[in-house]
Amino acid sequence: MTEAPITDLRPLLAVLVSFVASFFIVASYRSPNVREGWTIAAAVAKFAIVASMLPAVLGGAVFETSLGTFLPGIEFALRADALGMLFAFLASGLWIVTSFYSIGYMRGNDETNQTRYFAAFAVSLSATMGIAFAGNLVTIFVFYEVLSIATYPLVAHDETDEARAAGRKYLAYTMFGGGVLVLAGTALVYLIAGNVSFTAGGIQELANADPGLAMLAFFLLAIGFGVKAGIMPLHQWLPEAMVAPTPVSGLLHAVAVVKSGAFGVSRVVLDVFGPELVFDLSLPLGFSAGLVLSTIGAITLTAASIIALRKDHLKQRLAYSTVSQLSYIILGLGLFGWYGLVGALLHIPAHAFMKLTLFFCAGNIHVSTHTDYISEMAGIGKRMPLTMGAFTVASLGMAGIPLLAGFVSKYYMLIGGIRMGAQLTPVAYYLVGALLLSGVLNIAYFWPVIYTAFFEAEDAHDAKPLVDFQLGGESRSTLPATDGGRAADDAATDGGRAADDAATDGGQPEDEGGDDEADLDDVVESAEGDATVDAEDAVSVGDGPEVPDDSDIPDAEMDDLPTDEEGVVRPDFNTSDRDFSEPAERVDTGDYAVDARPSDADVPFGVGESGDGDGADGRTGHGDDDTRDGGTRDDDTRDDDSRDDQDGGQETHAHDDHGHAGGPPAGGWEHVSGLEALRGRESTWFMLGPILTAMALAVLLGVIPYEMGFLELIELIVDTRLPEEVMRP
Repeated sequence: MTEAPITDLRPLLAVLVSFVASFFIVASYRSPNVREGWTIAAAVAKFAIVASMLPAVLGGAVFETSLGTFLPGIEFALRADALGMLFAFLASGLWIVTSFYSIGYMRGNDETNQTRYFAAFAVSLSATMGIAFAGNLVTIFVFYEVLSIATYPLVAHDETDEARAAGRKYLAYTMFGGGVLVLAGTALVYLIAGNVSFTAGGIQELANADPGLAMLAFFLLAIGFGVKAGIMPLHQWLPEAMVAPTPVSGLLHAVAVVKSGAFGVSRVVLDVFGPELVFDLSLPLGFSAGLVLSTIGAITLTAASIIALRKDHLKQRLAYSTVSQLSYIILGLGLFGWYGLVGALLHIPAHAFMKLTLFFCAGNIHVSTHTDYISEMAGIGKRMPLTMGAFTVASLGMAGIPLLAGFVSKYYMLIGGIRMGAQLTPVAYYLVGALLLSGVLNIAYFWPVIYTAFFEAEDAHDAKPLVDFQLGGESRSTLPATDGGRAADDAATDGGRAADDAATDGGQPEDEGGDDEADLDDVVESAEGDATVDAEDAVSVGDGPEVPDDSDIPDAEMDDLPTDEEGVVRPDFNTSDRDFSEPAERVDTGDYAVDARPSDADVPFGVGESGDGDGADGRTGHGDDDTRDGGTRDDDTRDDDSRDDQDGGQETHAHDDHGHAGGPPAGGWEHVSGLEALRGRESTWFMLGPILTAMALAVLLGVIPYEMGFLELIELIVDTRLPEEVMRP
């Protein structure tokens, strides 16, 4: 099918509408309702502009807008072709959903700097549209860098030291790392071909260029864009960026930002070099440039899935899941053939719908119960049935269960890998094995969340072998004590097991409180008594010259004790805040063990527990993470009925008047039926509505992919970029 160019301003309008709206958002900072009204209006207008071009693009039209030529052969051009429409239609549509969710999240969490948040979000969507409609490498590079700058305030939104550090790392990786590589690759392509415009099937001059230079340019561009896609080992910015509010993690870090990286790699493979040239650029050992790209994707998706297994913090687990799932797209783009490319491009919307649902669910759990850790979610399914039900559906889709979006895209990639292995190179079979292994790992790291939420009780929680637990787990209660704190689990130094000297009244830990001072006095008296006996023994040994006088023997105990100005020993036994009944926290700088950050170091029990917290539950670690995931929740935003209802004398929400935050409250989760959840007892509809909408889109894409328009658009993209001999079977 031949593309028919049409000069039109709609690609430019799609870019500008949210940028202009950002000024109105800032101007309306005194009226939150007006400010958020501008956000919704801009989102709807952007989607309407993009959707108006879709029918013509499906018919083979291309909308073009030129803003002038600033270098010979290089113009600042916007071009809405089929591939750009795929990304733009997806991002603009999901911005509407995320805008409603952002209102519920930001108000429900009583976030600060909400005007800055909505304004930065609008500018970020303008940059995203610019990336989608960029007509050449220079234009996409400019918007690529603008996106990095615009999203920095969102990553560092909390303004904590951790948030600022995450923002700096984000800029270092994506702007100063990936951006420099993209710029270098763009310059090399221009030197080789004299042209950097996107052309369906690739720039013809590159096919006749020196293979070594062409391959260098390919990997500079692929790795440069791959930084934003989170390929290993350039992925560290993505888990760190989870410090941002959950709507940012949802749309920008599961759709716009990371997808801009995957989309950039798609442009390089399909419209700069072309699938045929990517496969023909040979490397030693029978590898081509495309197979190397697929191998990088296979390694990343496997390693990231294994790391996700080790994460107890829900958003951290989802972050590594994102790293893994984006690598499906990278892997599929290296599969030379119709099925592989269709599967890779279809995974862009499939992953967007599923991962957006998962992040939305994580944010709703945080706002409604202030719970962020999987090990604290035992039985939470009865408190949040709709949220955890949507989480389950999206998780099954990520694992590739039929009738969901993830199955369709992975099916195409599996068929593409098998056909490539049978017809072209046996190396592709290894890629098929990586796809199958990753599907198993997806089940492995999502199933514990579902099982914990629906099939475990708070008083008999099985601590999974995550980071800090011995293989096999330990049976512990996650219920806090009735005074708002957590029941004491005096772990010995043998790996965090409960003390064997618990009282006989049902195995409950001994009362601590006032006994601490008595125990301390016993220790002091025992030490003093031992010293006296030792002194007497020394005198009674004899008067031989080999026995020194007492004055010559340094008293280690007395010498080590602090003295006042007059030299009088005044022991101070409270020199440490550490609770020595607990083992010391284990710190590891790697990703496979406890991180130095509180997100994974402070777990509710076992090694890593903070025993001397300031909070009512005796733990301080979650306080940092509560701040980084949105700050302290404002209970006034809850529905009055939900706030006042009680079950057995317990508050219906986790963040109660006693300061309990994280995990089930005393007495366990309140049971909310499905009908009550639909009436708003579970959460506000500003958050539930977007969750169920994103989940429904994931289901529809798996059941009717053609009717949604995505599969038809993707087939058009692939058909116009493959040579005739490898066209649609």
